Amino acid sequence: MNNLNLFQQFASKNRDNIIEGINAVIYTRVSDPKQEDNTSLESQKKKCESFAKSQGFNIIEYFGGSVESAKTDDRKEFNKMLTYVKRSKNVTYIIVNSYERFTRSGVSGMYIAQELMKQYKVVILSATQGIDPRTITGAFQQNIMFLVGQMDNEQRREKTVTGMRELLLKGYCPHGIPRGYSNLNKGRAIDQKIVVNEEGKILRKAFIWKAEQQMRNVDIVKRLTELGVKMDERRLAYMLANPFYCGIIVSRMLPNQVIEGKHEVMISREVFLKANNVVADARNHPVSHREEDEQLPLKRFTKCSCCNLPMTGYLVKKKNLYYYKCRTTGCNNNKSAKQLHEEFKAVLGAFHIHEHEAELVKQGITELYSALFEEQFEDQKLQKGKITELRKKIDTVEENLAIGVIDRTIFQKFSTRYNQEINEIEKTLQKVSFGTSNLQRCLDIVVKVCKIPLKWWEQASVGDRMIFQNLVFPEGIFYNREKNEIRTHCVNAIFAPIPELIRKLRGIKKGESIILDTFTSRVTSSGESANFLVEDLELVLQFISTNIQYN
Repeated sequence: MNNLNLFQQFASKNRDNIIEGINAVIYTRVSDPKQEDNTSLESQKKKCESFAKSQGFNIIEYFGGSVESAKTDDRKEFNKMLTYVKRSKNVTYIIVNSYERFTRSGVSGMYIAQELMKQYKVVILSATQGIDPRTITGAFQQNIMFLVGQMDNEQRREKTVTGMRELLLKGYCPHGIPRGYSNLNKGRAIDQKIVVNEEGKILRKAFIWKAEQQMRNVDIVKRLTELGVKMDERRLAYMLANPFYCGIIVSRMLPNQVIEGKHEVMISREVFLKANNVVADARNHPVSHREEDEQLPLKRFTKCSCCNLPMTGYLVKKKNLYYYKCRTTGCNNNKSAKQLHEEFKAVLGAFHIHEHEAELVKQGITELYSALFEEQFEDQKLQKGKITELRKKIDTVEENLAIGVIDRTIFQKFSTRYNQEINEIEKTLQKVSFGTSNLQRCLDIVVKVCKIPLKWWEQASVGDRMIFQNLVFPEGIFYNREKNEIRTHCVNAIFAPIPELIRKLRGIKKGESIILDTFTSRVTSSGESANFLVEDLELVLQFISTNIQYN
């Protein structure tokens, strides 16, 4: 029994043997569409075909032929090729121009190559590097190539990042520019010319609305939509918090650094900071960052009487109590939220109108302001063409405020004047008495709210409460810790006479006549007072347009 061939069937099988086939697929890729010369897609394909022909392989499919980065292995054409060779059962070779065309992911690429060879009997061959990964030496060399590709990627990345950091430090923008801007010199890293485009001129208004009117984001989004600019609240919040718009560049590549940009400024830094309520802040407590906080409706609306800056809010978790706090370093002005709310409700209580007082209050305010409106709109007839001219002037002063050419005082002076002139012209042309019609309309809503001001403020949503309190007190309230008191420096002109009217009405004895022209208010018969009144009427009308449920 010396014939060993009879025992061949019992010998162990070598499971690592590669099935010697001739079928192959070709995979080509570039990472840059401008890639040419010896690494272009066409050049890679020709070299792979020539190599396959010299080895006697049969090419059954082509993959790639596209722009794909090899930094990761999550590539559409690459994964399509892997799926194909794993399922086909008759592919023995994957041919690439060089191993870096297959992958630059280092260890991940090594794992894919080993899995293909051991589990699917598929070998990756380079048409230009002369490596046979079926041998121990060849497999080691292939792994080295994968690692070299990864190292080359890392070096390129570091070089790119270094270059981008240098551009950032010089004030340039090496990545995508924010919405509202255009680069007139596209493709140039140094000689950039980033300017505010037409959409940006509209987006500029969002910062003004936020800074000057403390408008809610949802309302800003609605206004922008009306002007033809669509944007959701999340993107708006991101935009409002991006200092690029006021000429400052920040980047993750330069942590904790603020760079002076070389691009055109959309808004002034003053407007940006005011829109974001930024002040010096030494936080010793967890601060509430939510724009609308159910527990802290007076946040930012309340200002420190010493620093004249908005107060933020925080929660003392151990006591589960909320407090308001001045954010200025070294200022100890803080106040229990519960106590401040009670004191603010006491202030609102001064505007409470009883049902039987409603008509007398409206009559008193009407008589107080009617003469003023008649005086302002009498004998003022202008041509329609001047309206267009005045609106251009408003856009100009608004733009100058946004970019810091003029300050807010000058802006208010001219924009109020232009708006007043436009209103006067339009009312004259339309033969509509602006003062009488809108004053009565505003008084109806004001008196209705003032019949239940405390109940309304307590039961309304936090967003509606914020709108209401800013309507009545446009500049907010000021808290003085030493005197433990709230002061209001500015009251909406339609609301302003109400407390004094009520005091007079309630002090009149039964049978006495009521003399309404003895009441005082911040609005007199001067032109400046008329401007205040027109602005405050517009605020009330805006309040009505929000469709707040105050009943």
